[in-house]
Order: sequence, then C-alpha cells, then structure tokens
Amino acid sequence: MRFGYEVFHDDVRVPARFYVSVLGFTLDGPEGLTESTDYCTVTRDGLTVGCSRMVGAPTTPRKPPVGSEIVLRVEDVHREHDRVRAAGWPVEDPLQERPWGLTDFRVFDPTGQYLRITSSHGAASPSVA
Repeated sequence: MRFGYEVFHDDVRVPARFYVSVLGFTLDGPEGLTESTDYCTVTRDGLTVGCSRMVGAPTTPRKPPVGSEIVLRVEDVHREHDRVRAAGWPVEDPLQERPWGLTDFRVFDPTGQYLRITSSHGAASPSVA
C-alpha cells in the first residue's frame, strides 16, 4: 500500500509552489502551470500529493481535532527545518525532541493542512544555526 493525499485550492499553482519550493517535492508532468490548470501532482520519496483546483476551497488552517495531522517522515528533520526556514515559510510548532523518540516540527500548507515533519532522534546531526 502506498500513501498519497490531495489538497484543494482556487489556484493549483499555490500549493504546488509550496510543496516544490518549501518542501523539496518535484512537479510531475509538464512545466508551466497556469491559472486555469485544474490538477497537478508533486512527488517526493514515493509520496504523491495531488493539487486540485476547487473554487472557494477553504484555506483556513485546521489543527486537530478540527482537521488532520499529516505526518511526513524524513531522513533528517534538522535539514528539513533549515529548508523551510530558508524558504521563509512560517513554522507553526518549533523543532522539538519528543519523549517517544522522535524530533519534529509543524507547518501549515497553503490549503490549511497541518503537516508534522519528523524523524527519529539521532537520525542526523543537528544543524548549526
């Protein structure tokens, strides 16, 4: 079984740009998304996110219990945190070591999805910042 999810926005370029520029995904298919593009996908490490055009789609940030928390497991959470900060994207919950053996931080994507980016303690060296 493989996992993927879809996000909805008035303009698919907005979430696609976030996933590519901020989280390091790759845009699948032809380059040159336009305002009238109805659907595209982005992928990274076997995860596919579909970006679907839906006029009037809510973009209000949704934390549990109102919305879901989507967990993205990465090799090096410190490197991902640095990538997000370098892109200028706001971090909702700071980088933290959890007592259950994970280190994570959280962001909202432009469609309001709550993303937890995580890896095991000691998965990589902490960044120097």
